[in-house]
Amino acid sequence: MSVLEATEQLVPAGVWTADPSHSTVEFAVRHMMIATVKGQFSDFEARLESGESPRLAGSIRVASVDTRDESRDAHLRSPEFFDAERYPDARLEAVRLEPGRIVGELALRGVTGEVAFAARFTGVDTDPWGNERLGLDLEGEIDRAEFGLTWNQPLPGGGVLVDGRVKLAASLSFVKQA
Repeated sequence: MSVLEATEQLVPAGVWTADPSHSTVEFAVRHMMIATVKGQFSDFEARLESGESPRLAGSIRVASVDTRDESRDAHLRSPEFFDAERYPDARLEAVRLEPGRIVGELALRGVTGEVAFAARFTGVDTDPWGNERLGLDLEGEIDRAEFGLTWNQPLPGGGVLVDGRVKLAASLSFVKQA
C-alpha cells in the first residue's frame, strides 16, 4: 500500500502541481556546531500524480538559494558547494511511496543517492477561486559529503565550520490540474 493509497480520502486521483507562492523548500545546517543556519530555494517545482500509479517528482534551481546573506549565498552557488553553473538543478524522484514516508532518488551536483523523507499529507480543500488544493509536508536529512559537498574549514577547537548533516524540509501546497 502506498502513502497515497493509505490516504485515499485525503488524496483524490489526479495530477497536482506545487504552487511556489504558497510552498517552501528549505534546509538547515549547523554552523560551527553551535548555531543553525537556515536557507530556502525560491525557484522550484513539484508534480504529484495520484491514482493507480502514484508518482512524485520535483526540482529546484540551486542558484535560487537564499540564506539572508548574499556573500554566503554566492559561496553556496560556487564550485565549492552547489557549482550552480555546471549543475543548475537538484532533482528528486520518488521511488517508493509508503505510509508516512517517501523514499526518493536525489540528484545533486552530479551525484544521485537515495533519501528518505517523513511525509504527512495535511489536507485537501477548495480555495475561494475554485481550485482544489492539497498539502504535503516532507522532512529528511542528508550527509552532504555523499553528494560531493565536501568544502569545510577546521576550527581551532577541533570542530569544523559546517556540519556534514543537512536537514531538508518542504511544505508544499499542490493545485489539482484540470
